[in-house]
Amino acid sequence: MAPLPPDDLLLLFDIDGTLLGGATEAHAAALTEALREVHGLAALAPARRVGIDPAGRTDPEIARLLLLAHGVAADRIDARADEVRRVCGERYARRCPADLRHTVLPGVPEALAALAGRAGTHLALLTGNYEAVARVKLRAAGIGHWFEAGQGAFGSDGEDRAELPEIARRRAGGPAGPHPRERTVVIGDTPRDIACARADGVRCIAVATGRFSAEELAGADAVAPDATALPALVDALAA
Repeated sequence: MAPLPPDDLLLLFDIDGTLLGGATEAHAAALTEALREVHGLAALAPARRVGIDPAGRTDPEIARLLLLAHGVAADRIDARADEVRRVCGERYARRCPADLRHTVLPGVPEALAALAGRAGTHLALLTGNYEAVARVKLRAAGIGHWFEAGQGAFGSDGEDRAELPEIARRRAGGPAGPHPRERTVVIGDTPRDIACARADGVRCIAVATGRFSAEELAGADAVAPDATALPALVDALAA
């Protein structure tokens, strides 16, 4: 895969709360099923019931916190992490509704089409979802075609979301190094999206389409009320 020209703009999109709303039920069920099966647990309480807020967290981080809350040792969690990822992807492929187009947030299709149609602008994913889950979810939502295979970064790549922007930039880069920070923008809906962008020194546009208000997302370089504002905000940051 050819690297992106260093002057091109790389836009890294979160999924849940940013592109889709209300598409997490089958995902959460698949992760719970995988944890129970791989770790032999008779029962597993939902994340929020044991005080875990999943917003902006990666799948493996949620899995670790859930398992620790249920008394599973850290070394056992590490040893079986790849198996959990594999089983979660399989279970989600079975559970995912055939049509998730109703979960696509307002303005998203139009914004993706407008941004992807610009010369020198490239769309990729930066999500805490395992990649297998992310690809199935977006395909069912009818917007997966905007995001090229082999690009972006996922929960499959690292438990710590702060590591993901650099991974995505490395995949978009070439022999000279990762894609430039100054030509990379993270687009997400939680304070953790902003924090991961800051950890890698890249810019961030927050969209107030998830649980968090514009005020709570004020640490981003720009805040959009919804996806319809994204093209103009991208233009302003890229100028």
